[in-house]
Amino acid sequence: MEFLNRKDEIVRLNRTFGTNQSKLVVVYGRRRLGKTRLLQQVLKKDDIYFIADQRESAIQIESFARLIAAKIEAFDKVTYPDWESLLISLSKRIKKGITVFIDEFPYLVKNAPALPSIIQKLVDSRESLGFHLVLCGSSQQMMQKMVIDHSSPLYGRADEIIKIAPMSVYWLKQALNCSYADAIEEYSVFGGVPRYWEIRNEAASLKEAITRQIFNIHGVLHEEPQRLFLDDTRDAVQMHTLISVIATGAHRLSEISSRIGKPATQLNRPLQKLIELGYIKREIPWNLSIRNTKKTLYKINDPFINFYYRYVIPHKTSLELGYIDQIYRNVFQKTFSDFSSEAWEEMCRRAIPGLFEKNIFEPGSRWWGTGMNKQPIEIDIVAQSFDKKKILIGEAKWSSKRNIPAMIKQLEQRAGELPFTQGKKVILALFLKEKPQKEILSNVLVFTPEDIVKANV
Repeated sequence: MEFLNRKDEIVRLNRTFGTNQSKLVVVYGRRRLGKTRLLQQVLKKDDIYFIADQRESAIQIESFARLIAAKIEAFDKVTYPDWESLLISLSKRIKKGITVFIDEFPYLVKNAPALPSIIQKLVDSRESLGFHLVLCGSSQQMMQKMVIDHSSPLYGRADEIIKIAPMSVYWLKQALNCSYADAIEEYSVFGGVPRYWEIRNEAASLKEAITRQIFNIHGVLHEEPQRLFLDDTRDAVQMHTLISVIATGAHRLSEISSRIGKPATQLNRPLQKLIELGYIKREIPWNLSIRNTKKTLYKINDPFINFYYRYVIPHKTSLELGYIDQIYRNVFQKTFSDFSSEAWEEMCRRAIPGLFEKNIFEPGSRWWGTGMNKQPIEIDIVAQSFDKKKILIGEAKWSSKRNIPAMIKQLEQRAGELPFTQGKKVILALFLKEKPQKEILSNVLVFTPEDIVKANV
């Protein structure tokens, strides 16, 4: 698959490497997001690229020295007792302007905890660091701790900190070359992870990709979440448990606490950790503050994790016994439309700014609460213009079989009961899987998958 997107990251890296003074750059993000492919885009002929592993430090120092010897003659003819002696020697012998990349840096630190302090000393005396240094890693927690934690030796030393995030549905469509509607459904399964798209592209259909690579015990992605969790925590069991109960319907803290059998006070820190890692999100009604509301819901934030815990974990025994086709037919096919609708709603909310000229609207949110008629109301999408004068009220539906006039009537009624629309121009919008065959009211905007995918660049 060709390299897609990441233009901003490439520009930032090239700008940093274009200076004479040595720079320290930190690049991190969860596994499979394409960090290595990104760094290869800025790698020059004379640069040094080392991928660390989990061997003992002495062996890795020797391996690194041999790699450097391909650029600096006889560099490996000397025995380096530790990382400090190797890096100091490299600084003295390397050409100016060269970049040294160390991929999977946390593996080195695991066996040599003093390494960040060694790098700190070299960075603090810039004349001793004769090259640009890029530290890259998949362990988000460890990489964040090394550069964000006030007690870390490298705190405040990095010239650039680039967190690699999942990509949008727009880029998935480019990668899979599929229709706009199919892109929505594919994204609800594989999310924004480029490596997953490559695995999907190797299959002839979505069904084949799911049954062979996710449902099958020998599939490349069958144990994927466990591998991700091991990168970031020693307590993968707790992470797995929390995500499992959230994915199967426990969204309030009290519900999660009850299902797990632990006091809610013990869950705040692990839930916050999952939020920081990007696996779950905290959802509150539009325009409310987290500090001032108890209406907090916890939802899965990653599409693939959501898919895995919705379809694999509850049926793991059946899948391990080989009942793959049965689970696909009787569980997946019967519920996939509803499952995709959740991802569709979220993509619609994120797309709001890009749907209007000059990006006059903020990203959308969900709203639920009590209307002016004292009845509970829930709205899929609420977004306000930056000048606070306009407000968009929208409903997102993924099913093709919809009574459009009834939807419009219900949307108008709900909008009229909302407590926050007074004094604002209300814009009504429907987000539908297919464009209605008949013309609908001119005061209601209609957006389809093509609009949403294009706006999610």
